[in-house]
Amino acid sequence: MKNTKFLEIGSGKGYYGLLALLGVFILAGLSSFFYMEHSGHWVTGMDNQIVWGAPHVFAIFLIVAASGALNVASIGTVFGKQMYQPLGRMSALLAIALLIGGLTVLVLDLGRPDRLIVAMTHYNFKSIFAWNIILYNGFLGLVAVYIWTMMDPNPAVKKFYKVAGFASFVWRLILTTGTGSIFGWLVARQAYDAAIMAPMFIVMSFSFGLAVFMLVMMATYSWTGRPLGDAVVRRLKNLLGVFIGGVLYFVMVYHLTNLYATEHHGVEAFILRDGGVFTKVFWIGQIFLGSLLPLGLLFCRFTRDSRFWIGVASALVILGGFAQLYVLLIGGQAYPLVLFPGYEVSSTFADGVVNSYSPSLPELVLGFSGIAVAMALMVVGMRVLRLTPASLADAAVDPHHK
Repeated sequence: MKNTKFLEIGSGKGYYGLLALLGVFILAGLSSFFYMEHSGHWVTGMDNQIVWGAPHVFAIFLIVAASGALNVASIGTVFGKQMYQPLGRMSALLAIALLIGGLTVLVLDLGRPDRLIVAMTHYNFKSIFAWNIILYNGFLGLVAVYIWTMMDPNPAVKKFYKVAGFASFVWRLILTTGTGSIFGWLVARQAYDAAIMAPMFIVMSFSFGLAVFMLVMMATYSWTGRPLGDAVVRRLKNLLGVFIGGVLYFVMVYHLTNLYATEHHGVEAFILRDGGVFTKVFWIGQIFLGSLLPLGLLFCRFTRDSRFWIGVASALVILGGFAQLYVLLIGGQAYPLVLFPGYEVSSTFADGVVNSYSPSLPELVLGFSGIAVAMALMVVGMRVLRLTPASLADAAVDPHHK
């Protein structure tokens, strides 16, 4: 790592063109926010039954991916894998950028973002949301210190590199546990209320975050014309395959556990067989396109060495992540609350019926603007700071690679 030369990315027409494109998405997101804030949330697809909509899917994906984006830096620092250490700065910055992008969507979707001050000054520690505010801010602070220890050559700062890496690694596990526990501790919803949510979200973060990191890394080195060897790409590709398998395993255990418990048979039938669009998104989006197809692309001998297909597989993992969160968040709310187990419930307030939800355009625009915020921070960060290695050629990162 000490021999790696780090450089800022250039500032040509492509750089400003990309910033302008991201700026358009961010302005569109702000317009959507003002429209929803001025008109009220009735203009969205959300209602009293579906209170978490498409913006929450985007926000939670970005927050979960932020934790996983730190994978590469953690492997280099915590587990001492030298090949990953030159990528640590990019990995840490991407983690910060994704978390800020996700929190931006979350705050702007509150309807009254100024009320966030109340949440920040009046803590209800019986609520997992209060804990998450501490976890998010702590993550941003720790990873910022982590980057500082990676960049500052001063030995007085450098000696804290390992400590900062370990602290960030442990904190990110706690953070993702907190995000998964939002659902795992919510006993009122049949689709949630499962302790496995916390570890499942951790594995999801590994997969989603690494997929995003691989796309950012390959795009950066392609657009800047810097060498990117096969050693790094293949190592990360294999790791991504392991994480995809891990997510599939936890999803299978989650559903098998629910199928064993009679009280969850109804919601399992809804998600797996009778849920209409949610069933299709689960089987086609999450399982086939988001899991099985990427696994095939990453390990099939005809595609496993192609960067194009590795990029496609990474994009499919991200698509599958959105599908998984859509089914979990919105499908879980669409299934009616079981207010009195063993009895049928009906009322004029839509109790006992499957709730419908269609994301509105402002919600989708706000969600995509969160991605744009994250990518804009990443691009500007790589422009002003020396975060990217000048070369990731095989000879530089692994002279023994064949």
